[in-house]
Amino acid sequence: MSAKAKDITSAVTFKNINRLAIPAIIAGIAEPLISLADVAIIGNVSYDSVPAQGAVGIVGSFLSALIWILAQTKTAISAYVSQSFGAKRINSIKTLVPQLLLFNLLLSFVLYIVTSIAATFIFEAYNASGQLLEYSVSYYRIRALGFPLTLLTFAIFGVFRGMQNTYWAMKCSLIGAAVNISFNFLLVYGIEGLFEGFHIIGAAYASLLAQLTMFLMALWYYVNKTPFSFKVKRKINPKMKDLLIMSGNLFIRTASLNVAIYMANAYATDYGKNFIAAQSILMNIWLFFSFFIDGYANAGNAMGGRFLGERNYPDLWRLSKKISFYAIVIAFGLGIICVLLYSQIGMLFNKDANVLHIFKDMFWIVLLMQPINALAFIYDGIFKGLGEAKYLRNLLLVATFGGFIPTLLLADHFGLQLYSVWIAFGIWMIIRSFTLVFKFRSKYLARAV
Repeated sequence: MSAKAKDITSAVTFKNINRLAIPAIIAGIAEPLISLADVAIIGNVSYDSVPAQGAVGIVGSFLSALIWILAQTKTAISAYVSQSFGAKRINSIKTLVPQLLLFNLLLSFVLYIVTSIAATFIFEAYNASGQLLEYSVSYYRIRALGFPLTLLTFAIFGVFRGMQNTYWAMKCSLIGAAVNISFNFLLVYGIEGLFEGFHIIGAAYASLLAQLTMFLMALWYYVNKTPFSFKVKRKINPKMKDLLIMSGNLFIRTASLNVAIYMANAYATDYGKNFIAAQSILMNIWLFFSFFIDGYANAGNAMGGRFLGERNYPDLWRLSKKISFYAIVIAFGLGIICVLLYSQIGMLFNKDANVLHIFKDMFWIVLLMQPINALAFIYDGIFKGLGEAKYLRNLLLVATFGGFIPTLLLADHFGLQLYSVWIAFGIWMIIRSFTLVFKFRSKYLARAV
């Protein structure tokens, strides 16, 4: 076998995949860890723990929706950088990256102002009222100050991933999570004899400090470790139009994804304060699992884009098989751990007997979904790296409006309450996962052979 053939064959190895996946996993779980820390710490305060925990869950869901939608420029730039990296044409996008960062910054400021003014209306749309609404609005207006920082940080992380490096993002995220958890305890509970805790407002400020820390670290790596700068040229890069079209398709895709999450939280809130508190715990654990598995999706994104740039279809096919296997093994492993600690996990987040009863009734569905979720997340990441934004958009529209919503409405009609939400999520993920597997196989198997 020639040296070149050996290089191609050995490119998709356990070591090479995990060189990208493990730092991406650690970086990925840091973001939901921040939300989980808020949920757990607020759930154990001495007063108003149930409405405060519900508020953290609702705001976290809305912020995630905004960030996921707008951070799709991260995915688009990652695809462009990785494909240019594979094709050895990195100079062609040197002006594109700073132009995109400026676009993100301006857009995030506009959205922060609009959503802060409309915060009461937004959370009323989640069926929040009374104390739950009051906590939601006050928590959001502080935490969302970090919205521009988060979007810029994620865009820079996309550059790192396109350069086949997830280690820098991991370091930024780990330090950010440590800052968040430390200041959460300090600002929520206070220090006896020095100052009283600030309850839910303290959690908001802790998250803001974490976002600032991550941004400053990402900024340092971007300036000192990448070939890109912040110098914005007046002449628009010719790839900007295609990148914005790709981002727009991913915006629509992610918006439809968040329609499902919004409806889940709105229905849970309507069932009562104990249901939305339990839903906040379940959703954050589900997101934690998804971000964990998403580390391998990020590796698939970076390596898939590079292989496409190299026109290396055999390795692209091998990548899809190996990375899917690793993700499913991790999903089963996480599920087994949670089964063994089934009762104890709920106690970490809330001590209210009613909330825990609902949580225990529902948690098994979340665990059962994990292997199916793993397939969906992996192929979603690979398709993003390949620039298949239009197909991903159409699939999410079908899964949400043809699968999730009809299932939710039907199950709710029969009085299944929170079961309605998680049965709908199950149908949603089945549509996403198996459709992506079929599409990838039909399009790339013949090229690989």
